[in-house]
Amino acid sequence: MAKSRKSKDKRPRKAATGDARAASASTTDDAPKTCKARFASLHPKRLFGETWAAADARALAVQKARAEQGLGADFRPFWAMVIAGCVLTFLRYGGTTDGFMAFAQARAESDASWQAMLDGPDVHFYSKAWWAGWRVVGYIFVPALFIRVVLKERIRDYGLSLKGVRDHAWIYGLAFGVVVIAVFFVSFDASFQNKYPMYENAGRSVRDLLAWELIYAVQFFALEFFFRGYWIKTCERVMGSHAITCMIVPYCMIHFGKPWPETVGAIAAGAVLGTLVLRYRSIWAGVVVHVSVAVSMDVLSLWQKGQLPTVW
Repeated sequence: MAKSRKSKDKRPRKAATGDARAASASTTDDAPKTCKARFASLHPKRLFGETWAAADARALAVQKARAEQGLGADFRPFWAMVIAGCVLTFLRYGGTTDGFMAFAQARAESDASWQAMLDGPDVHFYSKAWWAGWRVVGYIFVPALFIRVVLKERIRDYGLSLKGVRDHAWIYGLAFGVVVIAVFFVSFDASFQNKYPMYENAGRSVRDLLAWELIYAVQFFALEFFFRGYWIKTCERVMGSHAITCMIVPYCMIHFGKPWPETVGAIAAGAVLGTLVLRYRSIWAGVVVHVSVAVSMDVLSLWQKGQLPTVW
């Protein structure tokens, strides 16, 4: 009898530890093979309706399992969002180019080398490296620490798996083609040209441009992991498809100060990229598209201004 009771007691624990796996299960069957099937899979009822319904069903299953085990409310998404709020607050007030200048000027009062750096030609690049570096810390390292230490889950389950990426890469390629056409026409706008590239010396040399695009790309990987990996995965287990809704608002807000079409576009981009991550469980194709669009924006802006670098 004791042995039988012990084996029954083990079942709930197994279900509890498996709720993350249930929340991660892919919503798709085999990838569509023909062009007709591929475009049919982009129908809103399939892409959004089926994906969101499957996410809601997984969230209900997770909550039902917790209720059956008497585990009570799941506070993990709450603490994950508290950490996210702290990260966004710090990046808004400290992880900026102005934050770097304030830090550097304070150091320069007692260290002549800092003053020399402030007076040098590369101070703006250093300020952008500071901006990107703090986003890597806030968007990657802080969430990763929470995932491993508190949630005790695998970081790669938060959108970093490469499984099946080739099968759905065509969707992101199609999205990039549409967006880059829009970017081309927007590049004629003066406000766009004044904003990009965000590094003011990007047109000084090819080396400057490549160095800037490298740190810019790393920053975009960090951003995708934070909003489409960490944010959606931690919220999905309780909120289902509304994890996307929860993510869209702050994602739109970090675009404040940019040209208004880009800020508005962030709402649609957040919804589409969030849905694709829920469906395919990977952020990698989104990272490639995000970086490709950002680089094309910089290059087109430099081209419009006649500032494309010609020297190494």
